[in-house]
Amino acid sequence: MTSSSDAGVDKDKTADNCGGLKFGADGYGSDSEYVTALPTDEEERQLLAGENVRAKERIEELDEGRVSNHPSTLAATNKASSASREAEDNPFKDAEGGSGLVNTRINDRESDYQKRRNNRVLREDGLSFKESMMQANLEKERDQLTRELEKDMKEGGGTTEGLGKSNNNQQSEEQGKTSTGKRRKRRWDTNSAPQTTSEKVDSAMISDTESVTSTVKSKWDEDVGGTTGSSRRRKRWDETPVVSSNVAATPVVASGMATPAATISSKWDATPVSFSGMSVSGTPAAALNQTSRNRWAETPAPLLPGTPQTPAHGVITGNLNKALSLEREMESRNRPWTDAALDAILPSEGYIVMRPPSSYVPLRTPGRKLLATPTPMAMTQQGFQMDIPVEQRQDASVQDIREAYGVPLAITSSETGEASALPYIKPEDMQYFGRLMEDTDDDKLSKEEANERRIMSLLLKIKNGTPPQRKTAMRQITDRARSFGAGPLFNQILPLLMSPTLEDQERHLLVKVIDRVLYKLDDLVRPYVHRILAVIEPLLIDEDYYARVEGREIISNLAKAAGLATMISTMRPDIDSPDEYVRNTTSRAVAVVASALGVPNLIPFLKAVCQSRKSWQARHTGIKIVQQIALLMGVAILPYLRELVEIVSHGLTDDMQKVRIITALTCAALAEAAHPYGIESFDSVIRPLWKGALEHHGKALAAFLKAIGFVIPLMEENYASHYTRLVMPILLREFHSPDEEMKRIVLKVIQQCVATAGVEPDYIRKEILPEFFKNFWIRRMALDRRNYRQVIETTEELANKVGSSDIITRVVDDLKDDSEPYRRMVMETIRKVLENLGAGDIDDRLEERLIDGILYAFQEQAVDASNTLGKESQIMLDGFGAVVVALGERCKPYLKQIAGTIKWRLNNKAASVRMQAADLVARVAVVMKACDEDQLMGHLGVVLYEYLGEEYPEVLGSILGALRAIVNVIGMTKMTPPIRDLLPRLTPILRNRHEKVQENCIDLVGRVADRGAEFVSAKEWMRICFELLEMLKAHKKAIRRAAVSTFGFIARAIGPQDVLHTLLNNLKVQDRQMRVCTTVAIAIVAETCGPFTVLPALMNEYRVPELNIQNGVLKAISFVFEYIGLMGKDYVYAVTPLLEDALMDRDPVHRQTGCAAVKHLALGVAGHGCEDALLHLLNFVWPNIFEESPHVIQAVFDAIQGLMVALGPNIILQYTLQGLYHPARKVREVYWRVFNTLYIYNADALVAGFPMVEDEGENTYARTTLELFI
Repeated sequence: MTSSSDAGVDKDKTADNCGGLKFGADGYGSDSEYVTALPTDEEERQLLAGENVRAKERIEELDEGRVSNHPSTLAATNKASSASREAEDNPFKDAEGGSGLVNTRINDRESDYQKRRNNRVLREDGLSFKESMMQANLEKERDQLTRELEKDMKEGGGTTEGLGKSNNNQQSEEQGKTSTGKRRKRRWDTNSAPQTTSEKVDSAMISDTESVTSTVKSKWDEDVGGTTGSSRRRKRWDETPVVSSNVAATPVVASGMATPAATISSKWDATPVSFSGMSVSGTPAAALNQTSRNRWAETPAPLLPGTPQTPAHGVITGNLNKALSLEREMESRNRPWTDAALDAILPSEGYIVMRPPSSYVPLRTPGRKLLATPTPMAMTQQGFQMDIPVEQRQDASVQDIREAYGVPLAITSSETGEASALPYIKPEDMQYFGRLMEDTDDDKLSKEEANERRIMSLLLKIKNGTPPQRKTAMRQITDRARSFGAGPLFNQILPLLMSPTLEDQERHLLVKVIDRVLYKLDDLVRPYVHRILAVIEPLLIDEDYYARVEGREIISNLAKAAGLATMISTMRPDIDSPDEYVRNTTSRAVAVVASALGVPNLIPFLKAVCQSRKSWQARHTGIKIVQQIALLMGVAILPYLRELVEIVSHGLTDDMQKVRIITALTCAALAEAAHPYGIESFDSVIRPLWKGALEHHGKALAAFLKAIGFVIPLMEENYASHYTRLVMPILLREFHSPDEEMKRIVLKVIQQCVATAGVEPDYIRKEILPEFFKNFWIRRMALDRRNYRQVIETTEELANKVGSSDIITRVVDDLKDDSEPYRRMVMETIRKVLENLGAGDIDDRLEERLIDGILYAFQEQAVDASNTLGKESQIMLDGFGAVVVALGERCKPYLKQIAGTIKWRLNNKAASVRMQAADLVARVAVVMKACDEDQLMGHLGVVLYEYLGEEYPEVLGSILGALRAIVNVIGMTKMTPPIRDLLPRLTPILRNRHEKVQENCIDLVGRVADRGAEFVSAKEWMRICFELLEMLKAHKKAIRRAAVSTFGFIARAIGPQDVLHTLLNNLKVQDRQMRVCTTVAIAIVAETCGPFTVLPALMNEYRVPELNIQNGVLKAISFVFEYIGLMGKDYVYAVTPLLEDALMDRDPVHRQTGCAAVKHLALGVAGHGCEDALLHLLNFVWPNIFEESPHVIQAVFDAIQGLMVALGPNIILQYTLQGLYHPARKVREVYWRVFNTLYIYNADALVAGFPMVEDEGENTYARTTLELFI
C-alpha cells in the first residue's frame, strides 16, 4: 500500500510526529486545516455553550471548507452560494432604509458606540437628588460585582451557566489544593482533583455501577453506565435537525446488558437525514464500551434520495409547482366576497349587496377540483393545509380585513382634501399611533384619554403630514403646551425619538417640537429633565454637524427653563456612571449648560467633581467637562482661564493614567482656545507637563506632547525657543514611533514650535529637517488622508522658516516616484510653498528639475473617469499652474514642451485627460503672454477651436474656458481664429444645457461683445440675443447674471432698439423667473445706453392692458432707477403719472411694485430738488400702510423709508402724528411702527418737528437755541 500511494505522498523533512508524511495540498488542503488534537470535554462544553465564539467560528469555517471541497458536493455548494450572493446583491440596499436616494434611517448608519444609547437605563421621573444618587450607587455596585464575577470565572476556567455546577467545581478545587500553591491550568488538566464517589456529588451524574463501586473518576474514563439525566443543560444546537416525519434510528447490536449504553449528547450524534425527507441507512454501532461522542462522529449524508416514506412529500417538478401556486393565487383572488369584507372596504351607506342571478352556475371542472383539494400524496403539498381567508375567520377584526385587502388604515389628507384628516401611518409607526385607528366615541373618553389622542394626532401630522398640516399642528401643540401638560407630551415625544426606524427629517421635526414646547412649559419640565437629556444627549456625538447644533440648542433651552440646580442634581449621578458612553455624553451636556448659564456658576461644581476622591470616573468626567467647555466656547473662556486651569492641574499627577491623559488633552484644548493670550494662566501646569513628557510613553506621552505643543505658541520668543529646544529630542525620538496617532501629534507639535518667532532657521536645517524628511516623507504617509494633510501643513510651516529652496530641493525628485498618492502629496506641498514664498530663491538647476518633475507627474497620472472632477486630478492641475505662474518669465524655454504636452493630451481618448489639458491652457495663458509667446497662444487657439465639437459637456466647458483665457490675454485683433469665425461657432453651443458649458460660453460671448463687437455683424448679435433669452431661465445665478450683462454689451454694440424690442416681447411669457431676468436686462440696457432710449418704450408698453406686461414694466422701471441712480432726476416728472396709476391699482402686486419703484427713485434723487414730485408720490403711498399682505406692507415701508431720506423725517412725522393716538388699536400699531422707524434712523432730527408746548409754571419747554436758529 505504501508503494501504491507514493504518488500522492512526499517526504517532508520538517514534518512533525505524523510519520514524516505530508499529503498533497491540492487534494486534501494544507496541514493547517487539520485538527491535531481532540478537544477536551471542558473545551467542547464551552464551545457548545457559545463562550469561545472565535474558536467556534474557525471550526465552522473549516467544516464548511471541507464540505465545499468534496467532489460530490462541490456543484451543489457552488449553486447554493451563488444563489445566496444573488439574493444579497441588492443595488438599492443603501436606500431601502429611508425615504430618499440615500439611507436616511438613523439607526442603520450609527456605529456600535452610538447604539449604546438604546441600552441606557432611565431613572423615574421626579426623583430627588438623594434617591437618584442611591440608584446610581446601586448600578455602580452591580456593575462592579458583574465585572469581578466575570474576572473570577475567566481565571477559574469555568463558565457562568450553572450555579450548582460552579459550586461543585469550587468545592473540588478547594479539596484538591496542595501546599505547592495554585498552578496555572493546562488544556489537558481536569477540572478538579480525582474524586471518589463517596464525595457529595449530584446523583443525576452517577450511574448505578458508580453508586456501588468506589473508584477514582477521571475525565477520560469511559461512561458505561446509563444515565437518566444530562451532566449539563441542553443547548439549542445539541440535536441534529430532522424533519417532522418518523425516520428510522441507527440500528444497535443487542448485548447482554439490561440498559443500553448512553452517550453524552452532541450535535453530531444523530444519524444524518437528507432534506428531502428520505430515510438514510444507519451506521451499525456496538453498544458495548461505547465512548462519549464528539463532533467528528457524524456520518456524511448522501444527497441522493432513498425510498420515500408515507406521508412525506417528494420532489415537485417545476411545472406542477408553478401550476399549483397559480391555482392558489387565482383561488384567493376569486373567492366570494363576505359581508364582513364588504363592510370593511366600502362605506356602510350608499351601497347594497347584489344577489347573483338564479341562472348563474359557477364553473367547475374535474381538473380544478383535483388541484384544489389537497391530498397526502407525494406530488402535492404535505398534509391537509386549508388556508382560511382572513375575512372568513371568526376572530378577524375590521382592521385585519382592511390590511388583507390593502385598504389604507387611515383616510389620508390627499383623499379627503381636508387638513384635519390624518396622514398616512407607516407600519413601523403603528406601535406609536395605532390607537388613532380604533373606532372610539369621543364623548365617552376621559379627559386624559382625549388629551392623549389629541397629542398623538398632532405628532402624527408633524411627523408624517404635509407642510400645511405640519405648520398647523406645530402651532397648535406650541400654543396648547401648558394645557396638555409636560407629562403627556414627553411620554409620546420621547419614545418617538428613540424609535429604531426614525429618519433624519423626522428627528429634526420632533426636536423642533421639543424646542417649541420648552419655551411654553418653562419650569414644568423639571421632573422630566433626565428623560429629555437621555434622548437629546446622543445628538451631541452625532456625525451630522447640524444635529449636534440642534442638540446643543435643546439642552441650552432646557437649562434655562429648568434652572442650574435642577440640571446639576439631574446630571450629577451620571458623571461617575460605570458606562463610558453615559459619562462622555454627560460631559458634553454639562459643557452646553455652562455655556448657556455662565461658566462662573458651574466653577464650584466643577471644582468639587474634579477633586472627587471616591471614584476616578468622576474626576475624569469633570476634567472632560472643562475640555468640552473650551472646545465649545473658544476664546470666550479667557476671563475664567486661570480658574479652569487650576481646577484640572492636579490631574496631571493623578494615580489613574486615564485621568492624566484627559488632563493633558484638556490643557491642550484650553491653550488652543485661548491662543494667543493667557500664558500666565498656565504657570501652574508647565512644570508638570514637562515632567510628564519625560516620564510617560505611548498614549500618555502623546497627550502631554500635544499640550506642550499648544502651550509653547503662547510664550514669549525666548521662552518659546528654550522649550522648543528642550522638547525637540523627545519629538525626534518619537519620529520612529509606529503609532499613527503619535505621528500626527508629533507633526502638529513641530508645526507649532517652528511657527514661534524664537526658533532659528539654522537650528531647523541642522536638527529637524534631516530626520523629518527621513521618517515622514515616505509613501505610507500619503495613503492615510489625515497623515497626508498633516505632513503637508508641517512641511509648509518649515518652508516658511527656512525658505522654499531647502524644502523643494529635498522633495522635487519625488515627483518621479512610482506611487501616485505620494506624487500628489509632493505636488501639493510644492504648490503651497511656491504660493506662499514664490520662486525667487530657486536656482537654474532646481528650476530644470522642477519643470521636469511636474511634467512627468502630470503625464503619469492614472486615468480614472470617477476622478474627473475629483480632488486628485485637481491637485496636479493646481500644482502645475502654481509652478508655472511662480516661475513667470523663467518658463519661456519650457513653454513649447508644455504646449506639446497639452496638445498630446488633448488627443487622448479619455475625457478626463482632455478636460485637464484644456484647464491647463487657462492656467498658463497669462504666463505665455508675459513671455511674448503670442504665436504659440494663437496656435493653441486654433487647436482648441477645432475641438469645439467635443461631445462631453465637461470637456467642452473646459475648452471654452481655455479659449476665454486666450482671448483675454491676446486681444481681439491678434486672436486666431478671427473673432468673426469664432462667434458664429459659439451660437449653437449656447443651446447646450450643461451649466459649465453655459457659464463659460456666455462669459466668452460677453467678453467679445464688450471688446470686439465691431468684428461681428448685427444679425449675428441678434441671433445671439434670442439664444440668450433661454439662458435667463438657468438655475445657476452666475449664468443668469452673465446673460443679463451680455445683453448690455450687445445693446451698446448694435443699439438698444432691436435688443429692447426682443426683451419687451419677452415680458409676455408666463414664466416669472424669465420675466424678472428680462426686467433686469432692460435696466442694464438703460444703464449702458442711457435711460432716454428705454423709458419711452417702457411707458408705451405699460398701456397694454395685460397684468404680466404691466407688472414687468413696473419692475423694469424699478430696476432702471436702481441702476441709474442720480441720472433719474431728469425723468422723475415723466414717470410720476405712471406711478400714480400703479399705486392706485386694485391689484396688490401693482401697488407693491410701484412702491419699490418709488423707493429706488427717492433714494436716487435725494437732495436734487425733486421734493415736490416725491411729496406727491407720498400721498399715493401713504394709504397703503394698512395692507395685510406681508410682501405689500414691506414694500410700502421701504418706500416710506426712501421718502424719509429724500424729504426729511419731519415731513413723515407730520403724517405720523395724526394716528399715534387713534382710538383703533390696529391703526395705532401701524402708526407707532412708522414712528419707531423714524426714531431709530433720525432721532436727533425729529426734535425740530415736535410741536411747541407752553410753559407750565417753573417748567420751561422753550427751545431757545432752535428758535434763534430759525
